[in-house]
Amino acid sequence: MTKANSAGTLAEALRRATAELAAAGVPSPRVDAELLAAHLLGENPGRVRALAFTDVPAPMGYDALVSERAARVPLQHLTGKAHFRYLELAVGPGVFVPRPETETVAQLAIDAARRVGSAKVVDLGTGSGAIAAAVASEVPAADVFAVELSPLAYAWAERNLAPLGVHLVLEDLRTALADHGSSFDVVVSNPPYIPAEAVPNEPEAAEHDPAMALYGGGADGLELPMAAARTAARLLSPGGYFVMEHAEVQASAIARLLAADPAWTDVESHRDLNDRPRATSAVRRNEPMASTSERMLP
Repeated sequence: MTKANSAGTLAEALRRATAELAAAGVPSPRVDAELLAAHLLGENPGRVRALAFTDVPAPMGYDALVSERAARVPLQHLTGKAHFRYLELAVGPGVFVPRPETETVAQLAIDAARRVGSAKVVDLGTGSGAIAAAVASEVPAADVFAVELSPLAYAWAERNLAPLGVHLVLEDLRTALADHGSSFDVVVSNPPYIPAEAVPNEPEAAEHDPAMALYGGGADGLELPMAAARTAARLLSPGGYFVMEHAEVQASAIARLLAADPAWTDVESHRDLNDRPRATSAVRRNEPMASTSERMLP
């Protein structure tokens, strides 16, 4: 455990922290208070709750860390880690913090890769590497690639993906993997998709997630999502599977655009854990690329 400070017992510090975080509008004040204490103590949250029934002192630096969280610095930036499916990922300033809703998108990619067996999979715009890491860890037979444009995000992804043997490349998702055309079985993407004028409500996202990981380009935010779809059409072999996350308000537009393009068949919308249309998938049709890429709407 870390050294104690003079802020009293852990139980008292947790009560103060919960009240401070609640007053600041943090959505889960008690949970965050416990997670920050667990981080400093080197314990799990269950152990922290047990210790709160004893006279154990609060850890050194706890009040300062709570104040940062009250200023809406993301919890994951303060602890340096984010949990995604079965993984603990390294995250911090400069990279998009993975969200629970993206776990549904990862599951769709994992299921598709498992159907193939030794699948070749690529995650376009990998950010922290969350989706690519999930596929690599849950489908060991897969040959997984990940593409990221931001050097800062790339550095975080490298930490998370190197131990899993993922091929990480520093490239633009619009032009990535030029030598790998028609060779992938699964393409998955959580591209930037927020419309230009739609600033996120949460300060954690608006003030701390990198802008290039948020905004999809154009008034509707669909420039980068549709660029990801064009790249997927180029990279997938016939019968290959594409799945992409998007905002719930974009579901019908993306489904319409994919269905109108002869590159795709079997277009399907998927709902997240909150029953919102959060992802769209399609299957690569056996169609010459010269016609498909030119016909896709911007």
